[in-house]
Amino acid sequence: MSKVKISKGKFAGINACADERGVIAAAAMDQRGSLEKAIGKARGGPTTPDDLVNFKIAVTQVLTKHSSAILMDPEFGLPALDVRAPGTGVLLAYEKTGYDTKDDSRLPDLLPEWSVRRLVAAGADAIKILLYYNPEHPDSINTVKQAFIERIGSECAAVDVPFFLEPICYNDALGDAKGLEFAKAKPGYVMAYMKEFSKPEYGVDVLKVEVPVNMNYVEGTSTFKGQKAYGRQEAADLFREAADIAKKPFIYLSAGVTDDVFRETLELAAEAGTPFSGVLCGRATWQDGIPVYAQQGFDALVDWLEDRGVTNIEALNAVLAKGAKPWWDFYGGKGNIEVV
Repeated sequence: MSKVKISKGKFAGINACADERGVIAAAAMDQRGSLEKAIGKARGGPTTPDDLVNFKIAVTQVLTKHSSAILMDPEFGLPALDVRAPGTGVLLAYEKTGYDTKDDSRLPDLLPEWSVRRLVAAGADAIKILLYYNPEHPDSINTVKQAFIERIGSECAAVDVPFFLEPICYNDALGDAKGLEFAKAKPGYVMAYMKEFSKPEYGVDVLKVEVPVNMNYVEGTSTFKGQKAYGRQEAADLFREAADIAKKPFIYLSAGVTDDVFRETLELAAEAGTPFSGVLCGRATWQDGIPVYAQQGFDALVDWLEDRGVTNIEALNAVLAKGAKPWWDFYGGKGNIEVV
């Protein structure tokens, strides 16, 4: 394999988000609208911006002792960066929370008062963008999204900072995204966006992707609910097939499943020999702490995180130690990268 050239800033930024082995074991805490709703539901009453700020501070204070990086939003999360563990990398989200609901295009939008340069000045080692993407949509929709990602890639290249892209597949025509029909379509959707956004014109450095299967429909797993979309071996093959399509290092997101389900998912990925470079894991680690905070407050959440949250993330780290590969292995090893 010929040497791969990576700019100095991008190389340093990805390494800042990885551990000493080159594995990205990052905690995600950039939730905004969904977190606000969850706290309000658990409390049975209104939430304030301080609730989001304080929740993010508690998670960052405790969990970054066990993470290589933290993904945060600049709207409510910047105070939390002051309490992160020394050496913890920082990814900052650039997109607005949620999406346009006037139709099913789910077009993205950026935080208008921020730029990549400003996010880096605020402490970002890397920039993250979430993009809802339906590969079956017409060009009139997907070309707009593709051009949007090209612009972000160019902006990150100009500032010399890594670009982490998080595509999320969907198809409203298939009904419930957690249902059987969508589960059958999901592998093809994930592979389609991994192929598309691996192209060099987008300037993406790391793909933060969904696993290509819904574990509730994988026969032969502890999470299987009785309706089969794929057998265990077929699921393992889908993990490998999706990985073979990627032309960029990729990490998995937890997508809000429980910590035990996410661990089993990663174990299946490792069993399949998938060269994933780590995870960006949020709700699977800390979501059960939401009612604790909503009903008992900040100190109770910290206590819960020190107990259950740390247990969750350490169990996840144990799986990563066995299955995840250094991000630079995607390019043939650290020695095969020429920093320019």
